[in-house]
Amino acid sequence: MLGMLQPHDSAKALRAALNRGKTTPLSLAERALSRANSNLGRNVYLALDPSRALANADVLPSRFIAGSKPPLFGLPVSLKDCFDLAGFSTTCGSRFYATRNGRAREDSAVAARLREQGALIIGKTHMHPLAYGITGQNPDYGDCLQPCNPSLLTGGSSSGAAASVQEGSAVAAIGTDTGGSIRVPAALCGLAGYRASIELAHDRQLWRGCVHLAPSFDTLGWLFRDLRDAPLLAEALFGLAVPAASTTRVRLGCPAAAFLQDCEPSVLHGFGRWQQRLRERGAEIVPIDSAFWDEAMSIYAPIQAHEAALIHAAATHGEFSHFEKSIAERLTWGASISAEELSQLRERHAAFRDRMDALLRDHDFLIAPCAPVNQLLASADHTDTRRAILRHTTPQSLAGAPVVTLPAEGGAGVQLIAARGADAKLLAYAAEFGTAS
Repeated sequence: MLGMLQPHDSAKALRAALNRGKTTPLSLAERALSRANSNLGRNVYLALDPSRALANADVLPSRFIAGSKPPLFGLPVSLKDCFDLAGFSTTCGSRFYATRNGRAREDSAVAARLREQGALIIGKTHMHPLAYGITGQNPDYGDCLQPCNPSLLTGGSSSGAAASVQEGSAVAAIGTDTGGSIRVPAALCGLAGYRASIELAHDRQLWRGCVHLAPSFDTLGWLFRDLRDAPLLAEALFGLAVPAASTTRVRLGCPAAAFLQDCEPSVLHGFGRWQQRLRERGAEIVPIDSAFWDEAMSIYAPIQAHEAALIHAAATHGEFSHFEKSIAERLTWGASISAEELSQLRERHAAFRDRMDALLRDHDFLIAPCAPVNQLLASADHTDTRRAILRHTTPQSLAGAPVVTLPAEGGAGVQLIAARGADAKLLAYAAEFGTAS
């Protein structure tokens, strides 16, 4: 019966198999490890200890003998390498921090939560250095290539997270999302993603033992395969109660055609297919005034750079040359931003968020492409790609809004956006749509 399990079973399917005795945590761990690091660079995971993972899986049933099993019991998951995991160094995707940081003495709050929920943490995944990038390129550990297509980058910064789900070494992966770091790799790899409302991780005190990028925008969440798993994953990580069913009679706001002018035809095709699918389920889709979204990057980028510079200045004594040139330049710029300029930026941020709040009061959800492109060729120059992608993701980052990536074939994933704090409503609605369109 164990052989009947498929490489990309959903979390719900694996839970059912575990409950019926058709598999065991140890068998699932063995299967996950057999697929780990299957991409061309063999770098999906930056930290992997198979013996430890198997030992944890072997004793897992004895930890949960009494009572019902927690939501993630026996499920293989991966952890982004900006979270502490006892016994491993936290590299943040950088050789500088790999050398500087000793082995963590205790789990981060997220890792501890995963263990409480019965998860099998397979290892710590590849990431764009410092989580400060959207492509998944990394000069220290090699670029993260998609296991299913070595000519393509995964996107980032949660690059290894996406790759671990795509290769089947994890049924779900923990990622962070500041400017799109869950949404974009999920979309480019044909996966689902969920970035939580910005307050949710703070309210649950889940940032302990994690290295921030820019606290004003940092959120965390999951990358996974089947939208029907989203409520289970949100319950496990955040203790969020998601309704079993959702009304499909919703009003969706869609950005104007002018905002979408930089999208490739394949992206517009995928966006159109999702709109059709939503309408078929009873959604009303109406245009919104999205012209102000073009202001987002001019607000987001300097605040992000300033906050990132403050975080990394302490470890580097302000010497950012430890990192790749493009990141060092952003950090240096961030360190130069004056208090007066920062105050003005925060005023603009508040005003932008108010406008987004107003849109989300008038609509149940908003929808928009995750990126103007559906793939990142590993061989291409992506100097200009970062800004093009962030143009589509930073409006939601400024809003602090929860977003689900609706997966689509070919990498043309779609953002489904809700008001801050409306995570349960968002996840219940998204779960009605299963896997890719």
